[in-house]
Amino acid sequence: MQRLFALMLVICLWLGFAPSASADVAGLVPCGESPAFAQRLNVAVKAQEARLKKYDAKSAPAAAIQDSIAHTKKRFAGYEGLLCGSEGLPHLITDGRLDHIGEMQIPALLFLYLAGWLGWAGRTYLRAARKTEQPEMKEIQIDLPLAIQSFASALLWPLAALQETLSGDMQEQDSKITVSPR
Repeated sequence: MQRLFALMLVICLWLGFAPSASADVAGLVPCGESPAFAQRLNVAVKAQEARLKKYDAKSAPAAAIQDSIAHTKKRFAGYEGLLCGSEGLPHLITDGRLDHIGEMQIPALLFLYLAGWLGWAGRTYLRAARKTEQPEMKEIQIDLPLAIQSFASALLWPLAALQETLSGDMQEQDSKITVSPR
Protein backbone atom coordinates (compact mmCIF):
# COMPACT_ATOMS: atom_id res chain seq x y z
CA MET A 1 0.00 0.00 0.00
CA GLN A 2 2.84 2.39 0.83
CA ARG A 3 4.52 1.71 -2.51
CA LEU A 4 1.27 2.39 -4.35
CA PHE A 5 0.86 5.68 -2.47
CA ALA A 6 4.47 6.65 -3.21
CA LEU A 7 3.99 5.80 -6.88
CA MET A 8 0.80 7.88 -7.06
CA LEU A 9 2.54 10.79 -5.33
CA VAL A 10 5.45 10.65 -7.78
CA ILE A 11 3.08 10.56 -10.76
CA CYS A 12 1.06 13.51 -9.44
CA LEU A 13 4.16 15.58 -8.76
CA TRP A 14 5.66 14.63 -12.10
CA LEU A 15 2.59 15.62 -14.09
CA GLY A 16 1.90 18.62 -11.90
CA PHE A 17 -1.32 19.62 -10.25
CA ALA A 18 -1.89 22.91 -12.04
CA PRO A 19 -1.61 23.55 -15.74
CA SER A 20 1.26 25.81 -16.72
CA ALA A 21 0.22 29.41 -17.14
CA SER A 22 0.61 31.07 -20.49
CA ALA A 23 1.48 34.75 -20.51
CA ASP A 24 -0.36 35.29 -23.77
CA VAL A 25 -3.56 34.18 -22.07
CA ALA A 26 -2.92 36.12 -18.87
CA GLY A 27 -4.18 39.39 -20.29
CA LEU A 28 -0.93 40.43 -21.96
CA VAL A 29 -1.12 41.76 -25.49
CA PRO A 30 1.56 42.94 -27.89
CA CYS A 31 2.51 46.49 -26.96
CA GLY A 32 1.90 47.67 -30.52
CA GLU A 33 -1.78 46.70 -30.11
CA SER A 34 -2.22 47.99 -26.54
CA PRO A 35 -4.26 51.20 -26.20
CA ALA A 36 -2.67 51.94 -22.81
CA PHE A 37 0.80 51.70 -24.38
CA ALA A 38 -0.22 54.07 -27.19
CA GLN A 39 -1.64 56.45 -24.58
CA ARG A 40 1.66 56.43 -22.68
CA LEU A 41 3.48 57.28 -25.91
CA ASN A 42 1.07 60.13 -26.68
CA VAL A 43 1.37 61.55 -23.16
CA ALA A 44 5.17 61.47 -23.32
CA VAL A 45 5.30 63.10 -26.76
CA LYS A 46 2.68 65.76 -25.92
CA ALA A 47 4.57 66.75 -22.77
CA GLN A 48 7.71 67.30 -24.83
CA GLU A 49 5.80 69.14 -27.55
CA ALA A 50 4.36 71.47 -24.88
CA ARG A 51 7.93 72.28 -23.80
CA LEU A 52 8.89 72.77 -27.46
CA LYS A 53 6.30 75.57 -27.91
CA LYS A 54 8.21 77.71 -25.37
CA TYR A 55 11.26 78.02 -27.65
CA ASP A 56 12.01 79.43 -31.06
CA ALA A 57 11.90 76.69 -33.71
CA LYS A 58 15.53 77.28 -34.73
CA SER A 59 17.02 77.53 -31.21
CA ALA A 60 19.31 74.98 -29.61
CA PRO A 61 16.81 73.99 -26.88
CA ALA A 62 14.16 73.37 -29.55
CA ALA A 63 16.55 71.13 -31.47
CA ALA A 64 17.33 69.23 -28.27
CA ILE A 65 13.63 68.73 -27.52
CA GLN A 66 12.98 67.57 -31.09
CA ASP A 67 15.79 65.03 -30.69
CA SER A 68 14.23 63.95 -27.42
CA ILE A 69 10.86 63.47 -29.12
CA ALA A 70 12.47 61.36 -31.85
CA HIS A 71 14.32 59.34 -29.20
CA THR A 72 11.09 58.75 -27.26
CA LYS A 73 9.28 57.53 -30.38
CA LYS A 74 12.19 55.24 -31.24
CA ARG A 75 12.28 53.86 -27.68
CA PHE A 76 8.55 53.11 -27.71
CA ALA A 77 8.89 51.51 -31.18
CA GLY A 78 11.50 49.15 -29.73
CA TYR A 79 8.99 47.95 -27.14
CA GLU A 80 6.21 47.21 -29.64
CA GLY A 81 7.25 43.55 -29.99
CA LEU A 82 7.04 42.88 -26.25
CA LEU A 83 3.89 41.96 -24.35
CA CYS A 84 2.16 44.69 -22.35
CA GLY A 85 -0.23 44.51 -19.44
CA SER A 86 -3.41 46.49 -18.95
CA GLU A 87 -1.38 49.42 -17.57
CA GLY A 88 0.55 49.73 -20.87
CA LEU A 89 3.93 48.71 -19.50
CA PRO A 90 6.04 45.99 -21.15
CA HIS A 91 6.42 42.72 -19.25
CA LEU A 92 9.38 40.37 -19.54
CA ILE A 93 8.53 36.73 -20.19
CA THR A 94 11.08 34.42 -18.57
CA ASP A 95 9.47 31.02 -18.93
CA GLY A 96 11.99 29.74 -21.48
CA ARG A 97 9.96 30.13 -24.65
CA LEU A 98 12.23 30.73 -27.61
CA ASP A 99 10.15 33.57 -29.01
CA HIS A 100 10.93 35.57 -25.83
CA ILE A 101 14.57 34.48 -25.39
CA GLY A 102 15.98 37.96 -25.95
CA GLU A 103 14.04 39.46 -23.07
CA MET A 104 15.80 37.74 -20.18
CA GLN A 105 17.73 34.58 -21.06
CA ILE A 106 20.33 36.12 -23.39
CA PRO A 107 21.11 39.09 -21.11
CA ALA A 108 21.34 36.74 -18.10
CA LEU A 109 23.74 34.40 -19.90
CA LEU A 110 25.80 37.38 -21.05
CA PHE A 111 25.97 38.65 -17.46
CA LEU A 112 27.09 35.23 -16.20
CA TYR A 113 29.76 35.04 -18.91
CA LEU A 114 31.10 38.52 -18.10
CA ALA A 115 31.09 37.88 -14.34
CA GLY A 116 32.89 34.59 -14.88
CA TRP A 117 35.40 36.29 -17.18
CA LEU A 118 36.19 38.90 -14.56
CA GLY A 119 36.49 36.28 -11.81
CA TRP A 120 38.64 33.96 -13.90
CA ALA A 121 40.93 36.84 -14.91
CA GLY A 122 41.39 37.80 -11.25
CA ARG A 123 42.07 34.20 -10.32
CA THR A 124 44.62 33.86 -13.13
CA TYR A 125 46.31 37.13 -12.10
CA LEU A 126 46.57 36.07 -8.44
CA ARG A 127 47.94 32.65 -9.37
CA ALA A 128 50.57 34.24 -11.61
CA ALA A 129 51.43 36.87 -8.98
CA ARG A 130 51.89 34.15 -6.37
CA LYS A 131 54.83 32.78 -8.37
CA THR A 132 56.78 36.07 -8.31
CA GLU A 133 59.30 37.22 -5.70
CA GLN A 134 56.96 39.75 -4.07
CA PRO A 135 53.37 38.56 -4.57
CA GLU A 136 52.03 41.07 -2.02
CA MET A 137 53.28 43.97 -4.12
CA LYS A 138 51.52 42.56 -7.20
CA GLU A 139 48.26 42.78 -5.24
CA ILE A 140 48.92 46.32 -4.00
CA GLN A 141 50.27 47.70 -7.27
CA ILE A 142 48.68 46.01 -10.26
CA ASP A 143 51.16 44.72 -12.83
CA LEU A 144 49.40 46.00 -15.95
CA PRO A 145 51.03 43.70 -18.54
CA LEU A 146 50.25 40.68 -16.36
CA ALA A 147 46.68 41.91 -15.80
CA ILE A 148 46.10 42.40 -19.55
CA GLN A 149 47.52 38.94 -20.22
CA SER A 150 45.21 37.50 -17.54
CA PHE A 151 42.16 39.19 -19.05
CA ALA A 152 43.05 38.02 -22.54
CA SER A 153 43.59 34.44 -21.42
CA ALA A 154 40.32 34.45 -19.47
CA LEU A 155 38.16 35.06 -22.56
CA LEU A 156 37.64 31.31 -22.91
CA TRP A 157 37.12 30.78 -19.19
CA PRO A 158 34.32 28.19 -19.52
CA LEU A 159 36.67 25.87 -21.40
CA ALA A 160 39.51 26.51 -18.94
CA ALA A 161 37.19 25.83 -16.00
CA LEU A 162 35.99 22.59 -17.59
CA GLN A 163 39.57 21.52 -18.26
CA GLU A 164 40.64 22.25 -14.66
CA THR A 165 37.59 20.48 -13.29
CA LEU A 166 38.24 17.37 -15.34
CA SER A 167 41.95 17.33 -14.52
CA GLY A 168 41.34 17.83 -10.79
CA ASP A 169 43.23 21.15 -10.55
CA MET A 170 40.08 23.02 -9.57
CA GLN A 171 39.85 21.30 -6.19
CA GLU A 172 42.49 21.03 -3.49
CA GLN A 173 43.58 17.59 -2.34
CA ASP A 174 41.91 16.37 0.85
CA SER A 175 45.31 15.87 2.53
CA LYS A 176 46.04 19.62 2.23
CA ILE A 177 42.83 20.73 3.94
CA THR A 178 43.04 21.21 7.68
CA VAL A 179 40.29 19.76 9.80
CA SER A 180 39.44 20.97 13.28
CA PRO A 181 40.28 18.35 15.95
CA ARG A 182 36.94 18.90 17.71
